[in-house]
Amino acid sequence: MTLTESIKSNPDNCPSASHTPDNNAPVMLVTGSAKRIGAAIIRAAHHAGYRVIIHANNSADQARELAAQLNTLRANSAAVVVTDLAVIDDTSALQDFVNDVLRSFGQLDVLVHNASRFYPTAIGHITHSAWDELMLTNAKAPLLLSQAFLPYLQAANGCIISLLDIHAHNKPFIGYSVYNMAKSAHRTMVHSLALELAPAVRVNGIAPGVNVLPEDQSDQALSDAQQAAIVQSIPMQRIGKPTDIAECALYLARASYITGEVITVDGGRSLTLAGGNVGV
Repeated sequence: MTLTESIKSNPDNCPSASHTPDNNAPVMLVTGSAKRIGAAIIRAAHHAGYRVIIHANNSADQARELAAQLNTLRANSAAVVVTDLAVIDDTSALQDFVNDVLRSFGQLDVLVHNASRFYPTAIGHITHSAWDELMLTNAKAPLLLSQAFLPYLQAANGCIISLLDIHAHNKPFIGYSVYNMAKSAHRTMVHSLALELAPAVRVNGIAPGVNVLPEDQSDQALSDAQQAAIVQSIPMQRIGKPTDIAECALYLARASYITGEVITVDGGRSLTLAGGNVGV
């Protein structure tokens, strides 16, 4: 049994990073993984013995810093690819991206779709540019990247993991119709590809609730009152952590008999949520 097979088939016996030979370790690519949830998935996978590929666009410096930290822990175990995911609209540029990824370690076992844009698009103010950007990052790129990397995932009997949203399934945000539509399309992609790619490639999703707050300086920043209202609405009575999502991603990467599932990681919030405004 290869190390890749061992990790996927025996999640309770995953070797530590210090004992994993790099030339045998499985490889995970996480889009948008220089910081926040993406970086948490990268760190968890690296700790579990994976070689990791950090994708970034505007956060290239953070990506390189993260890779340097991980390579200090284990040499030649982390790589960085920097590109705008709009490359999916250019066949040649997309192939260059695929080549860059494969040049890192020569294989791909796990593809994690994490990169996403999130902002409101109130009806009456929806623009073509907002539609294009939100649909590209949350629906189109995941599909076309899955297609582009499919031969390598099939060769590895690998898997695809998609980061979705509890609001992508019957509980939409008010004022975020394009985002809601895009994430719903992404969710449907998970189910569609799970059927189409089985048994060679498994496809699953993770639906976070509030597992990371918008940055304080962003246009989506939440007030103290909004944050308190969110905590009050969560049965677990706390904001989730990026590591909660990372642990679920590792589970799905190893779960050899699970495909077509979307696991909700929201502290129970979706049980009480009726849709509505962000921060309520």
